[in-house]
Amino acid sequence: MNQIPETELVLNPDGSIYHLNLMPGDIAGNIILAGDPGRVEVISSFFDAIELKKQKREFITHTGTYRGTRISAISSGIGTDNIDIVINELDALANIDLANRMPLKKHTRLNIIRIGTSGSLQKDIPVDSLLLSEKAIGFDGLLNFYSGAGRVCDPGFEEAFKEHTGWSSRLAAPYVVPASEKLLKKFIKEGSVRDKFIPGVTISAPGFYGPQGRELRLKPADPALNDKIEQFRYGRHKITNYEMECSAIYGLCALLGHEALTICAIIGNRATKTYSYRHEEVISELTGAVLDTLTE
Repeated sequence: MNQIPETELVLNPDGSIYHLNLMPGDIAGNIILAGDPGRVEVISSFFDAIELKKQKREFITHTGTYRGTRISAISSGIGTDNIDIVINELDALANIDLANRMPLKKHTRLNIIRIGTSGSLQKDIPVDSLLLSEKAIGFDGLLNFYSGAGRVCDPGFEEAFKEHTGWSSRLAAPYVVPASEKLLKKFIKEGSVRDKFIPGVTISAPGFYGPQGRELRLKPADPALNDKIEQFRYGRHKITNYEMECSAIYGLCALLGHEALTICAIIGNRATKTYSYRHEEVISELTGAVLDTLTE
């Protein structure tokens, strides 16, 4: 195999990966992602010890230990475009010899869990709930740029969704990707802290306003889209919430051989027009529940 060119694998002068500014030893095998850079401090405040803090742009990394398990908390910023950077660079740190620009012979599988905030689309999922994404629907189109995307997606779900919504040909084709089976089994179990997590199907939108059906001074192209989404069913699945990162995390991790899961605090309910005024407290509760479950 040929060396990966400098234009494809971009490094900083000290040899660290370009955007995250990290060296391979800086990350743990268990990684918690947060969109908000300020949330990294919240996550690492639970750690028993912190060994490393690094930052470049919106990408902040704290690596430490919790109950004897090494964990990295990393901020991704908002959107699947940032996730494209973060997941590819985390994989490079784990599976490429940066000095020689060659893939390592032994593959390292990372556990990547996103903790975020989200808006519910169903009346029966109230604010301050903790929603675990069994599947993600990407409105962003990012995964369609990668070879092999079809082998990790659910074409039946995709076609049923497009037909139900009358999906416009002007929009990126939606893709549907499942969460890691391994992490789902770990985080969904009766009779434990995991009872807190409501399973659902999450849409990752490429924007906060029009792509999620919000109207300020610009009208959405399809004002009825959210109603269609709320009514959609595919087998036992219904679409539960909007956020902006999950689909790219699931898709890229599936292609690269990593385990991925997203759990979000529901801070608004779009169907009932209610909003949480204690979402920072709920995020802290979610962080503790995720760390406890991850280290069981």
